[in-house]
Amino acid sequence: MTQRRKNKALEHLYRLSDEDLMAAFQQGVEEAFDILVNRYKDPLANYIYRFLGDWEECEDLLQETFLRVYRNRHAYRRIAKFSTWLYTIAGNLARSEYRKRRRRKLQSLVGLNREEEEYEMEIPDETYSPERHTEGVLQEERVQEALRQISPEFREVVILRDIQQLSYEEIAEITGLPMGTVKSRINRGRARLQALLKDVYAPK
Repeated sequence: MTQRRKNKALEHLYRLSDEDLMAAFQQGVEEAFDILVNRYKDPLANYIYRFLGDWEECEDLLQETFLRVYRNRHAYRRIAKFSTWLYTIAGNLARSEYRKRRRRKLQSLVGLNREEEEYEMEIPDETYSPERHTEGVLQEERVQEALRQISPEFREVVILRDIQQLSYEEIAEITGLPMGTVKSRINRGRARLQALLKDVYAPK
């Protein structure tokens, strides 16, 4: 295939919907997978980071999410939106990691030395704190800190709705929750965030 024909084929792929790209990928077109990764790597990283609050873990889970898409591409069925399927994979991984982190922290609160006497162990600070150069960065950090303070069941749906801009229907599919529960958790999560951030966005 000449370079010109390759370019035209790529241009055609870029115009395809997510679902059409997955169909092409299932038929062996590797470039279709690369386009999907480029489309979703940033918003998906944003979702995972805001859920866990740790960039290193975020990068690991992002890679694992796309690896699972690659390996399980034939499990995808067009009856579901690709984005919903993708966020379901990422959400399951993030929730699993969150549960593991909680268990590790609880186990680290009290340890046993060689004489099996109880002693306290220092828990490392797992939060990521980039350099704060501007007021905008400071506000972003406050938002992230507030997200960490609300419970994960509220945090996840608020991120999916207000940051990822997904529909209630998509969020219900991703989380496996009834629509009424999704809406209730979003409203309660928003209320808690507003209470935590009232001084950040208060009029000056």
